[in-house]
Amino acid sequence: MTTAGAAIIPVPAHAGGDPFAALRQRWAGLLVGSGYDPAAQPYATRLAELGDTARRRRDTMTPAGTSLWPDLPLGTASSSITGSYLRLRTMALAHTMPGTGLTGTLAAEVQAGLDFLYGRAYNERATSYDNWWDWQIGTPLALLDCCALIGESRPGYLAAVDRFVPDSAVATYTGNSTGANRVDLCKVIALRGALGASPTKLALARDALSPVFPYVTSGDGIYADGSLIQHTRIPYTGTYGAVLLDGLARMLTWLDGSPWAVTDPARQNIFDSVENAFAPFLFNGLMMDGQSGRGVSRGISADPLAAPQNDHTRGHEVIASVLLLAGSASAREEARWRGLAKGWLVRDYWSEVAEDRRLDVPALARCVGALNDPGLTPTPEPIQSRIFPNMDRAVHRRAGWAFAVSMCSSRTSYYEYGNGENPRGWHANNGMTYYWGATSGNGQYSDGFWPTVDPYRLPGTTVSRKPLADGQGGNFGKPRPATTWAGGATDGLHSVLGQHLSGYSSTLKARKSWFCLRDSIVCLGAGITATDRVAIESTVDNRNLSATGNTPFTVDGIAKPTEPDWSETLTGAGWAHLKGVAGYIFPGGATLQAKREERTASWRDIHPTGSPEPFTRRYLTLWFDHGVDPSNATYAYVLMPGASAARTAARAADSGWLTILANTEAQQGVSADGVTAVNFWAPGTVGPITVDRPASVLIRQTGSVATICVSDPSRTTTSVTLTWDRPVVSVLAKDPSVTAAKAGAALRLQIAVGGTAGATHRVKVRLG
Repeated sequence: MTTAGAAIIPVPAHAGGDPFAALRQRWAGLLVGSGYDPAAQPYATRLAELGDTARRRRDTMTPAGTSLWPDLPLGTASSSITGSYLRLRTMALAHTMPGTGLTGTLAAEVQAGLDFLYGRAYNERATSYDNWWDWQIGTPLALLDCCALIGESRPGYLAAVDRFVPDSAVATYTGNSTGANRVDLCKVIALRGALGASPTKLALARDALSPVFPYVTSGDGIYADGSLIQHTRIPYTGTYGAVLLDGLARMLTWLDGSPWAVTDPARQNIFDSVENAFAPFLFNGLMMDGQSGRGVSRGISADPLAAPQNDHTRGHEVIASVLLLAGSASAREEARWRGLAKGWLVRDYWSEVAEDRRLDVPALARCVGALNDPGLTPTPEPIQSRIFPNMDRAVHRRAGWAFAVSMCSSRTSYYEYGNGENPRGWHANNGMTYYWGATSGNGQYSDGFWPTVDPYRLPGTTVSRKPLADGQGGNFGKPRPATTWAGGATDGLHSVLGQHLSGYSSTLKARKSWFCLRDSIVCLGAGITATDRVAIESTVDNRNLSATGNTPFTVDGIAKPTEPDWSETLTGAGWAHLKGVAGYIFPGGATLQAKREERTASWRDIHPTGSPEPFTRRYLTLWFDHGVDPSNATYAYVLMPGASAARTAARAADSGWLTILANTEAQQGVSADGVTAVNFWAPGTVGPITVDRPASVLIRQTGSVATICVSDPSRTTTSVTLTWDRPVVSVLAKDPSVTAAKAGAALRLQIAVGGTAGATHRVKVRLG
């Protein structure tokens, strides 16, 4: 597979000549791409598909009355305006790019379509309706792309853009003009400036990017801890974050070398975000779904020309943006990022990037170029544990698997519903757990999971079976709990996580903890109480087995039926194993429910423009049934991603490996693998640790050295006093916020946690 050759439009330097003409040509060059041979695969097929799509758009374009295409009537839904311009953009790309079969033939049709839409839908006299995004971002971006591609930007088109995206759209960094939306608005203004030869517009757009660069401490944007928020309270690394990264990569690349180059030194925060905010959520080419908001409901569209979306396609788009941004970064950053990209892509066995129909040709060329670069060494998966306090997320990674938890608090929402998307995501942030293996499970959430999974039995969650209405609670992340605790403490390799759960639209309360260790996650639940007269359940796992899967499942070494209509109450279960997926251990034995079932749904069920075609997936579900209106119910289990049945059985039989120190609504703690970790929901003593305020504590001992990690996930106290009843000889290192002193034979720490946004504070000591 070659990457030689060049696109039909080169990407020129800016030096000399007309800077506006150079910018127009350079933008068209970014849309067309470079460094690929249009006659080689996978480009030849992709370009031919683009030509076929453009031909269908041309052949069905019937400008008359209130529509340019009959299925996109103008005047009611603003999305029909954006959709019409996007179809013209497809035709403009096919006209401009080589290998489409329509190269150089569609300019007149595109121009006629632009004139039609200008006269009837998008002009300086029009009044906006429906969704602001179409008028200020979706439509003008597609319009301006068309103008750059066919080389025609009539004054009326630019006047229409000025009407809906005036300079005041970026005057303040508030409302719809923040984060990814701000970058898109700047892109619109800059393109309008280049096409209209306006240095003032270009300077405004460049300068209006600056508020995006600094780390934020509330609201939309990137936080110093790597969190990324949009819509005020939605963790959004995977969708809005991807848009922000792509937009900035394009703007920096496009303007580089011009009189309007982006030189704000704070842009370094964006470069740093590649490894601090985006890389932690990329695994084997996929972008973890817990960071994609309502975007998880966008699977297969009712439009037969649309390619499917999933966590892999979202991951590929982020990787392509990283590779584009690399050209504006330092040489060391570029080398690191290209190694990361190759590692992600070479390990993506489930969805090879060369087959990703959602990537445009320029993005595809960047990814395939990195993948096939013989001089590039793929970076392996990291071994790390990360908490993102400002978006209530955590990731725990090992060489062969990755694990993630989605929580919520008064800072973040239960779920996001908006524009009819994701109406049944109610419980996705009530402690949902995700995990993927190096060579298995990478299609778990990609293969029709979200429409077909039981939304009341999402893995890891504790929920009420109280029926909820589609979209209940309001749009764009409006519903959120009043509880403040979500997060934990980490030493970078292990973590203790906790969520004070307040059930969505129910009286359910619970304390949930996850202890992320060397090869497993210990999961505890306590204080599970409700009074709604409905059943409460905690789901251990709900595994998508594909359309025909019959993956073997054993309990205490006994094989269970593989038929999809099997269910059983498992009494006194000590361990279970799902072949090729994971092992599950139930300390002291447990009574659980297990079920295999087939579930049929369509993408239309969770997205208004999704395909109505029904499809079926098989599931194996394992859960604790706490009964109707439980009072202080508990659960305990250990998840071992990727473990064999033999290793699971051996671990279950090892009585000395794990000690559950506490599992009550006041404290939850464990000791295993040289780690002692406790969530102190209330002050008290657990084992050798005493605290005077609620806190998460993790202590890892390696030989005579111990690392003590403390945080206040609730952000309700200013300081925590911790006493560790162990003989400490000396303090080797500590955060400035920590005061250490001996208290007899014990160590006493005073940790100033106020104002640190749930961050972990660390002390390293030597033991006697």
